[in-house]
Amino acid sequence: METKDIIYNLRTKNGLSQDELAEKVFVTRQAVSRWENGETTPNTETLKLLSELFRVSINTLLGSPRKLICQCCGMPLEDSILSKEKDGSYNEDYCQWCYDKGRYTYQNMDDLIEVCIPHMVNDNFSPEQARAYMKGVLPNLDYWKNHSEKNQDNYETIKCQLIAELNALEIKGLPKIERLNALTGSQVNLSYLLPSGVAVKFLDEKAIYFGNQLPSSLGEGRYFGVLGNENFLLVSSYKENGEDPELLLYRKR
Repeated sequence: METKDIIYNLRTKNGLSQDELAEKVFVTRQAVSRWENGETTPNTETLKLLSELFRVSINTLLGSPRKLICQCCGMPLEDSILSKEKDGSYNEDYCQWCYDKGRYTYQNMDDLIEVCIPHMVNDNFSPEQARAYMKGVLPNLDYWKNHSEKNQDNYETIKCQLIAELNALEIKGLPKIERLNALTGSQVNLSYLLPSGVAVKFLDEKAIYFGNQLPSSLGEGRYFGVLGNENFLLVSSYKENGEDPELLLYRKR
């Protein structure tokens, strides 16, 4: 589909007249008309405004001339999973799980691989095959090629702070925490039964958190789940495979 058709479809889908669209992106109605007739295309700054207004990438507005893949994990990119910069504009090089508002999630390739494997495994693709595939693909992506130039602070500082705060809780039976892994909310979003009898999930399943699972030193076949990000700490206890979960602590940071 050409740019002229894409702009027309987005405008009409959003119930905007040419005059209304022109006002929102600071051009004349005649300019919008010329776009939709294919006489001209928006300039770079106007494309950014259209991207923000319609919540699509500039690549989409231009008819998807590039096949976008995340330059960190290799995932094919669609507008719904594109990362964003601090100002809310799209970053077309990364998915929302690998880069978010100016910060890179992964500093260690093995951490990324372990997060990706559960989503790749099926009857025809074993964990070992998935791991070998990722080890072959990732080194060729821009992020890992230039990794030594990235800001090593990013989430490593947050991890260290979370580990210190979690260990300071001194929860009975919880072993000392040495490491936190990057996890998606969908992997660890357990449902906890509150005293009121209401079952609640606390996590955004698309967001990235840092956590780990540790066997309880008290035995009884239970595990501790520790989790956190810039905003909160969470500690839970459960049986194997997340059964019989109990929320022990949820604290804002």
